[in-house]
Amino acid sequence: MLKKFNKILVANRGEIAIRIFRACSELGIKSVGIYSKEDKYGLFRTKADESYLIGEGKGPIDAYLDMDGIIDLAKRKKVDAIHPGYGFLAENAEFARKCEENGITFIGPSSKVMNMMGDKINSKKIAKEVNVQTIPGVEKAIRSTEEAKEVANKIGYPVMIKASSGGGGKGMRIVRKEEELFSNFDMASSEALAAFSNSDLYMEKFIENPRHIEVQVFGDKHSNAIHLGDRDCSMQRRNQKVIEESLSPYLSDEERQKLHKIAVDIVKGVGYIGAGTIEFIVDKDKNFYFIEMNTRIQVEHPVTEMVTNLDLIKLQISIANGDKIPFKQEDITFRGHAIECRIYAEDSSKNFAPSPGKIESLNLPGGFGVRFDTFVYAGYTIPPLYDSMIGKLICWAETREECISRIYRALDEIIVEGINTNVEFQKALVTSEEFREDTHHTKFIEDVFMKKEFATL
Repeated sequence: MLKKFNKILVANRGEIAIRIFRACSELGIKSVGIYSKEDKYGLFRTKADESYLIGEGKGPIDAYLDMDGIIDLAKRKKVDAIHPGYGFLAENAEFARKCEENGITFIGPSSKVMNMMGDKINSKKIAKEVNVQTIPGVEKAIRSTEEAKEVANKIGYPVMIKASSGGGGKGMRIVRKEEELFSNFDMASSEALAAFSNSDLYMEKFIENPRHIEVQVFGDKHSNAIHLGDRDCSMQRRNQKVIEESLSPYLSDEERQKLHKIAVDIVKGVGYIGAGTIEFIVDKDKNFYFIEMNTRIQVEHPVTEMVTNLDLIKLQISIANGDKIPFKQEDITFRGHAIECRIYAEDSSKNFAPSPGKIESLNLPGGFGVRFDTFVYAGYTIPPLYDSMIGKLICWAETREECISRIYRALDEIIVEGINTNVEFQKALVTSEEFREDTHHTKFIEDVFMKKEFATL
């Protein structure tokens, strides 16, 4: 590493903040945490070398979106770099630009590249320029219901309405017939505006029951670009990922090589720097369609770490520092199989309603090949203000079959008293015939799983 950063501020909360603090500690870099007044008793703030209240007078979410306040704090505390984690400001090009203007390194791509790839419409255009197939649709923002009607008739139903900015399933609607178009368009637009401060929508052909497969990529300032394999994120509920695994069992070696090359070509094509994820939809005929690029670290990055034995957060920091990627593509090997289950404070029997409250007791799983990333503890009160994910269970084993057995065992060891969680739901998912036999798809939970006996979980 070149002259390393002395101090890094983490503009986030929860388990991802702790994950970054740990990486900083191991690298000998001082860490600075921020917290809202609602997070006064959050475990994550105690894991930083320094932590400061942010967003006084602002709401619990707006506190973490206070760009000027975060920049001002970083300057006062002589911070060299800011790591945004995921969510909040992680894909906000304006925040990256403000960091640049104030001489603070943003641990991610440049604001220019983030603008290019963070916008779903622009990223599809760029993908086409490097000869990557995209889902049939329009490459411009649709701002009226009449325009939406015209486009839908041209593409043919069913269609998918998507927010141009952001991700995480926000501002997405499937429309199967014209009578559903106007109401869904208005709802998607309102949701996009609330989530991303941008109501722009675009539209594409809806692919029935696809697989969702993504490729982890990195680029550096020295024109190097690599991939770290793929992840299968097809187990979803309401367009939100529930289970992820690496490598995808759905791909043959030939298909996998093709997908990896496409992803790296995109990175090279835009001169991307840092960690990113190229996301694809794969139809039943194994056609790959580029859907978007996430210009940040992903929630599910641990499964890639488990099969590559590489620390992705440390690699992010090194690249942001100006270092070369310390290995070549041929040096990267993939061993075994990894699966991640997202653990939520929610009641599966009540349509997955959030279940905030005080954790009375907590037992977390352990043993060989088991990792649990979390920020909660016995006695902690989960506020009804943020995303309901309380942790991520990640397991590794030599084979997928063994990994499924291990993650079921680990799920069975989890005890959380005082609130409801989706642990039993996850146990049913990982032991379902469709998951074990790798026949599931992105709509499996809604269309198949919830109609079975597991609906009562």
